[in-house]
Amino acid sequence: MSPRQSAAVYRRRRIVVLGIIIVLLALLIGLVWSLVARGGTGADPMPSATRSSTPSPTTSTPPASPDPSADASPDLSATPAPTSTADAGPVPCTAAEVQVTAVTDHDSYSADENPKLSISLTNSSSKDCTMNVGTTTQAFTITSGNDTWWRSTDCQQTPSDAIQTIKAGAAITSSTPVTWDRTRSSVDTCEATDRQRAPGGGAAYRLTVSIGGFQSTNPMQFLLN
Repeated sequence: MSPRQSAAVYRRRRIVVLGIIIVLLALLIGLVWSLVARGGTGADPMPSATRSSTPSPTTSTPPASPDPSADASPDLSATPAPTSTADAGPVPCTAAEVQVTAVTDHDSYSADENPKLSISLTNSSSKDCTMNVGTTTQAFTITSGNDTWWRSTDCQQTPSDAIQTIKAGAAITSSTPVTWDRTRSSVDTCEATDRQRAPGGGAAYRLTVSIGGFQSTNPMQFLLN
């Protein structure tokens, strides 16, 4: 059996235990103050606005409508393509494109034959063109020397219009010739039955024509027997 310790030893032990308790209390108090000074790591007393459990509703801004004046590529499908001359169809003929030629059915006529007169048109250009080839625009003139014997316009009846397309490089001729009755014409003798007859016997005459204001380039010469 161990020897009983003295009262002084018990006192010293109590003092040590009490000191340890005081030190622990001091450390605990210091730790608490430290946490308070830094704001603590515990739960917040109330939720902050940035930690709200219910997300704030957000509104999305719709995309702005396109500005019609903005610099954008134009809608080419809505822009009409320029039309070329070919797309627009044949254009009116010009004197530089069409050659006009006086035509007779013979070079020489017997005493009982009347000359039949026509007009030939040749489109010498590389494109089609149109013109009025009706009797309204036609004029036939027969001369002998400086003497004008006959004009188709002096006693013309019921003239008409006829728009014709002349193909590039093509030639067309009057479908119905005009007949000269071998007499002298004038606007005053259209109904007369005794008009002066042109002399025959090999006399030479010349035919010139015009159509649409285009004059034949060379007269057509023929003989009356």
